[in-house]
Amino acid sequence: MSPETLLTETSVLLTGPLRAVAVLLLVGLTWLLANSISLRNLFSEPHPRRYKCGLSAPCPQKHLAFRLVSGAANVIGPKICLEDKMLVSSVKNNVGRGLNIALVNGVTGELLDTKSFDMWAGDVSDLLKFLRPLHEGTLVFVASFDDAATKMNDEARRLFEELGSTAVKELAFRDSWVFVGAKGIENKSPFEQRMKNSKNSNKYEGWPESLEMDGCIPLRAPLES
Repeated sequence: MSPETLLTETSVLLTGPLRAVAVLLLVGLTWLLANSISLRNLFSEPHPRRYKCGLSAPCPQKHLAFRLVSGAANVIGPKICLEDKMLVSSVKNNVGRGLNIALVNGVTGELLDTKSFDMWAGDVSDLLKFLRPLHEGTLVFVASFDDAATKMNDEARRLFEELGSTAVKELAFRDSWVFVGAKGIENKSPFEQRMKNSKNSNKYEGWPESLEMDGCIPLRAPLES
């Protein structure tokens, strides 16, 4: 047998085992890659689930999910979200300087009205006419924008106190304020935040930072006839 023939036969004999090894290596690498991806997906942190109005947990039955965001300076308008529906926002084109208010039926959760009141150059009597005739159990959502207090008088502060506010008595020029109250509430509302306008702590030049508050509000039982 010539050396050339021997070399050819040896190459043929080696090709089979080498091909098998290559296939095994390819299969093995594919398996390792697939399992690596699976393990990474298994142990990677899942994206946190968001519930109505962006809450981190669902509300109990017969509760309303809400989120309030006060305006940022005099540039970004406030937001009022209820049960994943935006009631007040710049996108809906229903925000204004001052107090932005949404009225909601405390038994059914139905939106009754939304309105803004200019507390810098407006007439406070418009706000008083809006708040005086509220029915028992009406929920009142409030988010400030720019200045919420300059036109506030004693009667307006008293009406908000009757809705459960404790911060309104101290509310001053350009303070940020978010509040949820109810007509006929027996105790003070747990849903209220105020950020004082202060040169030493303001986030924006001339304004404090925007406030954000969310939570779950129990629906009121229907009144017995």
